[in-house]
Amino acid sequence: MITMIVGEVANFAAYAFAPAILKPVTVYIGVCSLVSSILVMSVKALSIALKLTFSGTNQLIYPQTWAFTLVVISCIITQMNYLNKALYTFNTAVLSPIYYTMFTSLTMLASVIMFKICMRPLNPTQIVTEMCGFVTILSGTFLLHKTKGMADGGTDFSSYQLFRQ
Repeated sequence: MITMIVGEVANFAAYAFAPAILKPVTVYIGVCSLVSSILVMSVKALSIALKLTFSGTNQLIYPQTWAFTLVVISCIITQMNYLNKALYTFNTAVLSPIYYTMFTSLTMLASVIMFKICMRPLNPTQIVTEMCGFVTILSGTFLLHKTKGMADGGTDFSSYQLFRQ
């Protein structure tokens, strides 16, 4: 009960001192990343169908090919919509690392599910190597975007100032 009371007091303080525009970045980017990972899998399926069609086995007669085409189109439209909303509201130095991290994570998860990568056994060295590579790429992306504004002598807070007025 005491920790619940302390938590509510902390929430009250957070709402009093922090702008309300801070946790939606994850909503916009989360939707965009999820749709992007579905887009990657749909484009993979559509490209396989087109490859088979060009090699002589017509896949355009199957409804699945057209369903994947519709999924690709709707995913592109949804992704562009949410990414534009996020870019309009938030600074790209904040947005890019979060989007890259979520997109990469969700695409890897979708690939594991679609291609059943978990079915083949991985030894501990392969697991550690994969995780180290993933962390290195994410850290590098974060550092590149974090230090990008330092060359100019500051960071761009234009979207933050827009909501403070």
